[in-house]
Amino acid sequence: MNRISYLVSFIAIIIFLSSCGSSKSVITQKSDSVPKREFRGAWIQTVWQSRYSQMNSAAMKHYIAEMVEKLDDAGINAVIFQVSPEADAFYKSELVPWSRFLTGEQGKAPDDPNFDPLAFIIDECHKRGMELHAWVNPYRVKVNVSNPLAYNHIYHTYPERFVQYGNQLFFDPGLPENRTFICEVVRDIVSRYDVDAIHMDDYFYPYPNAGEDFPDNDSFNKYAASQGFSHTQRSDWRRNNVNLLIQQLKLTIAGTKPWVRFGISPFGIYRNKRNDPNGSDTNGLQNYDDLYADIKLWVEKGWIDYNMPQLYWEIGHNAADYTTLLKWWNENNFGKHLYIGQDLKRSIDKSELNTKINQTRQMAFVNGNCYWYGYQIMDNFEGVADIFKTDLHRTKALIPAYTHMHAGRPKRVSKLADVYTEDMHFLTWEHNRDLSNPETAQKFVIYRFREGEKVDVSKAENIVDITPDNFIMLTFEGGHYNYTYAITALDAFGNESKERRIKVKL
Repeated sequence: MNRISYLVSFIAIIIFLSSCGSSKSVITQKSDSVPKREFRGAWIQTVWQSRYSQMNSAAMKHYIAEMVEKLDDAGINAVIFQVSPEADAFYKSELVPWSRFLTGEQGKAPDDPNFDPLAFIIDECHKRGMELHAWVNPYRVKVNVSNPLAYNHIYHTYPERFVQYGNQLFFDPGLPENRTFICEVVRDIVSRYDVDAIHMDDYFYPYPNAGEDFPDNDSFNKYAASQGFSHTQRSDWRRNNVNLLIQQLKLTIAGTKPWVRFGISPFGIYRNKRNDPNGSDTNGLQNYDDLYADIKLWVEKGWIDYNMPQLYWEIGHNAADYTTLLKWWNENNFGKHLYIGQDLKRSIDKSELNTKINQTRQMAFVNGNCYWYGYQIMDNFEGVADIFKTDLHRTKALIPAYTHMHAGRPKRVSKLADVYTEDMHFLTWEHNRDLSNPETAQKFVIYRFREGEKVDVSKAENIVDITPDNFIMLTFEGGHYNYTYAITALDAFGNESKERRIKVKL
């Protein structure tokens, strides 16, 4: 299927989903204690991080490689790396300047002109069979208005397109030209880098400052009436601005590389029941009313490929109980991909991490978790990496398949062979990989079974490795043990082929 066909199919799906009703999903329980398919993400934020600017390029490469290796060892299968915290870049770009969090000064390039942090971390993730999601903050330009902007920042060309709110600077979400620019930035990333997804978190319209309204009078007066909104409907108009951005971003990604996903990680409360009878039994800030982010609509319409609400509260929290919110999102996600954002420190401090993860595994429509923040896994904070290795992530897991994007299977591998050399013993196989065709094999899953054990590729405990390589090295065990290896292929959407088997003596 070519790119145009993907885009036509995508638009057809959007139209179909738009016509569907919004009935709630029924809760059923899953039985897998350690699922074979489970999203296990880690957020790696760069905003407010000084660690990178204190390293030269060589040191940064070592640091990133070690970080990805440690995350992999802890069972993480998707790294969400913040590549644009302030309309800037942790990658080479002609649209936005280098980030000050990378080099200490916005616009200043790394000391090695050939070093590209995004390209490097993509390679480090992919060679381990992990995904890399490029995390972009769409509207934020300065976390503090006193910070200088690089000479080539878009602000200097179009200052009228920006507004100050509190002590921060933002793109005005009400301006169509700002939506267009944000989409250009995303298109640039997707077209030039082998990212698996574009990710945005909870920063749309900024978190409200008490007694201060967002200063968008100019854009409201210019566009609201022509878009069908009266002077009393500013909140609806603001929500529509974000809706338009989300729609445009999805079409931008689908029109560039249709296999790249688009995910959002919203604040954990959609609406409180006191404001909406269909809301959650909570009492806190709301996406819909306070951030103008109608995340439920985006999921229902298929404008995003996964939803990752940040449920950072404790179990039994008075205003926002974790379990209450987990069940609410499970019932209000329209059967789509749903992952839960977990606060590691809070969960560990309350000895709730295992309980929370096990609760997610009992929800019919929850497909995994993502951890804030990922550096704590790398640092093994309070032994959390050990907990993952020995318990919660004691087996490898595949990313849930995005069958709404493509539901076929790649061809299975061929010519699986047991190969000896003087100093190596390995399995090798052939495949139909075409990096320009997402329906072909992109990486491979290796399963191993002892003699007499039933070959069952549905169980996570049988997975040995997930790799982009078409070979695996074998370790000699004295020549007394017989195994059956099974190899499957994964396409870019996570669909798995049928297995190919071989018997091996080690």
